[in-house]
Amino acid sequence: MQVNLRHNPSFAIARLSLAPNEPVRVESGAMAMHSPGMHIESKSAGGVMQGIKRSVLAGESFFTTTYTAPQQGGWVDVTGVLPGDIMPIDIQPDRPFYLARGNWIANSYGTEIETKWGGMANLFGGEGGFGIRCHGQGTAVVSVFGAIDVVDLAPGEQIVVDTGHVVAYDLNIQFRMRRAVEGRTIQSMKSGEGFVFDFAGPGRIYLQTRNPSAFAQWAASLAPGNNPQGGLGGIFR
Repeated sequence: MQVNLRHNPSFAIARLSLAPNEPVRVESGAMAMHSPGMHIESKSAGGVMQGIKRSVLAGESFFTTTYTAPQQGGWVDVTGVLPGDIMPIDIQPDRPFYLARGNWIANSYGTEIETKWGGMANLFGGEGGFGIRCHGQGTAVVSVFGAIDVVDLAPGEQIVVDTGHVVAYDLNIQFRMRRAVEGRTIQSMKSGEGFVFDFAGPGRIYLQTRNPSAFAQWAASLAPGNNPQGGLGGIFR
């Protein structure tokens, strides 16, 4: 599978070019268009229980769709929900990745996805406690809100990241999740940064420049019932 991007970084769409009879697994609703002759099969990957876990716990669709190219090959265009970029992530047998809730949109043949617990900080930080573990050999395709930052940490190098900006990370990396102000929940909430990741290299982290949860909270605050100024109209008064 070859991945070619267009309209990035603000409104990216990815064309997944497939060899003859090559399949690709796509998140339900992520397909924008495809070439003629594709064989399409929608089912719960991994069985009913995996579908339930992926849907209820990881925030993804119960069903995924497999597109298989015809004898002459073909392509599938996929895109995310929020405006932003798309990134293909190289998955190797010795380098699985954790994909945060809502970012996965496709993966190539040879890679597998399964629901994985992301930690209590993700749960209470509003990001959802579960995400996706992607392993095997091939490519995972993720969409982000905003632009993509790729951080490669050298051995022993450290970084602190808000949970809402994390898209994916190398599962071989060292990390922990904690309150932004350790041991002080109220101060963490006052700071606006409830929970953060502490990462230590070596390893790679993919970040998004916008926080979907923060955006959702901001948008909800503009709803007429939550805004004494009359919703969006209040901005222009």
